[in-house]
Amino acid sequence: MSLDFVRLDLGRAERCGRAETIFCEGKLPSEVAAIAAILREEGQPVLATRAAREHFDAVASKFPDAVWHERARCITVGSALSSITELTVGVICAGTADLHVADEAAVTLESFGHRVGRITDVGVAGLQRLLEEIDRLRAFSVLIVVAGMEGALPSVVAGLVECPVIAVPTSVGYGANLGGLAALLGMLTSCSSKVTVTNIDNGFGAACAADAILRLAAGQR
Repeated sequence: MSLDFVRLDLGRAERCGRAETIFCEGKLPSEVAAIAAILREEGQPVLATRAAREHFDAVASKFPDAVWHERARCITVGSALSSITELTVGVICAGTADLHVADEAAVTLESFGHRVGRITDVGVAGLQRLLEEIDRLRAFSVLIVVAGMEGALPSVVAGLVECPVIAVPTSVGYGANLGGLAALLGMLTSCSSKVTVTNIDNGFGAACAADAILRLAAGQR
């Protein structure tokens, strides 16, 4: 279906297992609200990422049940999907400064109908905090590990668990972090096996990768 400014992919859920998501950056609030209205008319859930408060206000004017996830910068409309599998994905972040990316991943996964467990502030600067959570880490079926600075956390985690690890570098860090490039390169050159890396600050992409892994593991695809 097409509007003057967008061509909506209403068949994506059938092809890919999940409906189209609204990426709000560059879109007017009225445009985001118009897209959300069509998705709801078609019986599809609404997940809007990289949203500003103005986008949420426009959507909420049409849908009073819209939810604003402030730190994640996401909007969801409608009841959360029921869990599609008993498997759980863990979303782990090194520091509280990384929470906006971790929250984007967690909100996305929950909107897809997944169980999510969160572990926060377990970066390598205080390694004992991570080791205190080792039993919880090993209970997850997939781990999304979010870190800035030098990006070391996914390598450490991958050496402690059996499940796949999806690493997300963030743009958090001082000058030589280079807006997340240092963390990205550190994760790409990890000596730990089974680490897959997304782009900088891409919590949404990490959630989509975890969704595909969990669906396949549960025989949903």
